[in-house]
Amino acid sequence: MKFPFKSFKTYQTIIIHLLVWAFVFSLPYIFSLQWEDGRMPAAYARRIFILNVVMNFFWVGTFYLNTYILIPGILFRKNILSYVVVNIALLFGILLINRLIFVWLQFDHPYFISTALLHNAVPFTFFVLIAIAFKSVSDRLELEQKAKERESENLKTELAFLRSQISPHFLLNVLNSMVALIRLKSDKLEPTVLRLSSILQYMLYETNDEKVLLRSEVDYLNSYIELQKMRFGDRLELHVDLAIKEDWHVIEPMLLIPFVENAFKHGTGMLEKPIIDIQLQVKDNHLSFVVKNKYVPDDTAKDHARGIGLANVERRLDLLYGKNKDLRITDENGWYSVFLDLTLEP
Repeated sequence: MKFPFKSFKTYQTIIIHLLVWAFVFSLPYIFSLQWEDGRMPAAYARRIFILNVVMNFFWVGTFYLNTYILIPGILFRKNILSYVVVNIALLFGILLINRLIFVWLQFDHPYFISTALLHNAVPFTFFVLIAIAFKSVSDRLELEQKAKERESENLKTELAFLRSQISPHFLLNVLNSMVALIRLKSDKLEPTVLRLSSILQYMLYETNDEKVLLRSEVDYLNSYIELQKMRFGDRLELHVDLAIKEDWHVIEPMLLIPFVENAFKHGTGMLEKPIIDIQLQVKDNHLSFVVKNKYVPDDTAKDHARGIGLANVERRLDLLYGKNKDLRITDENGWYSVFLDLTLEP
């Protein structure tokens, strides 16, 4: 059973409830008995005021009793008849107390049960109906809020999982590049290790944040591209333009690297003259990222070109940016092209 005031978690909610009940307590002044000639003896008016104020407390009790006990415990369990019977019993209990208060206040006129029933059944029914409506709406909103929270947690979990998959995938590609340099006994191995060290530093210490500066992400891309240039040398025709003027934006870490990895992995294999073109521009909070690479159409590896990294980044883009992104991937005339447009946060 949920304790009634357990939902009053904020001062705002408490104040709203107090204001509502303050209005209810003012009802005796708004809907008072009609007085003859607009006047009433002071003693009689005082008795009426006390009776109405006390009864208002019972209406408040009726509301909360129904909202947090009777409705979830009986009505929402499809025991409609039991719910009606319990409320009828509650109404007659309130009438009994109303009768005792009437006698205690020593009114000059007799107590008529029919008149009392009419005067009390209407507000009682009103507060019961209000309680049903309030409980139904509040439960629906609570379910929707919990659903949103679960969805948010699921998205966070999925994003963390996707990001965790990208790191080892990237490292595997870099290590493969280093193996190639070792086999060639290249003097570029030492600067390659230094580049890898800077990349690992970025991966270990900066990618744990939800967002990183776009400038950091671009530096990371440049380091990776330099590693690949060391590996392929003059055999690769590489065009890179990652110059950004607006560097105060933030972006999900390691969001762009899978596209670049994909270009080097599948655009350098069986080609005599591989060509890769990488461009990034940012203007007015709008990022435009283009990666193109030539490939051999009958390359069997092409079936796996999208790979785990690219599939993950597409899912991350959907989760993080939704309609604020436009991703187009084309495969035409021996060119594999990625066009990404994002609306960035400052």
